[in-house]
Amino acid sequence: MKQRTSQILYSYWNEVRGARLAPRRFEIEPARISAILAETFVLERVDSRTYAFRLAGTRICEQFRMEFRGRNFLELIVDADRNVLEQDLAAITDQGAAGVFELKGHDTQGRLVRFEAIILPLVHGQNGISRYVGSISAMEPPAWLGHEPLQPLAIGERRLHWPDGRPHAIIERSNRQAPFVAELANARVIRFNRRHFRVLDGGKSNAPRDLAD
Repeated sequence: MKQRTSQILYSYWNEVRGARLAPRRFEIEPARISAILAETFVLERVDSRTYAFRLAGTRICEQFRMEFRGRNFLELIVDADRNVLEQDLAAITDQGAAGVFELKGHDTQGRLVRFEAIILPLVHGQNGISRYVGSISAMEPPAWLGHEPLQPLAIGERRLHWPDGRPHAIIERSNRQAPFVAELANARVIRFNRRHFRVLDGGKSNAPRDLAD
């Protein structure tokens, strides 16, 4: 993350998240990030191809010269890059990743502007992750930005970052398996009718528990 806006938003989101997959939507307090609100947004996942803006900061609207509320985030991106973005948004949703993207835009005269966008997952209601808080900030904004309409954006560099060091789904799966690992290492292997069994001694009656290989 190169932009100050991205760094502030990520640090706040990660603080609120704690050790969880993601914070809840209503735990995000706008007053805590008031300095960057003009460049932040909130998305709602409608389906795998629709991530609608529920809120968008004033600077974003001014720079893109449009009203964002209700617009699909994917519509801002050129057709050739949408499948890649859909895959990254799926990882953000399923694995609790933080997505960081360089977005390249041009005005009608072909002049270039680059943005950094960050997208962070939020838990909403009983439906798991279906909201996202993010930001879009211009990198070295040119003087014409906000005065000329922008063409759809291309994705440059992109990176998924897992705050816990690896996808959250893998962590949960490992934790569920962990109680059995030590027992299996000490289990007795026996053969019966050409099958192999690992026998674990346990329970109040000390009866063996069989796990077929």
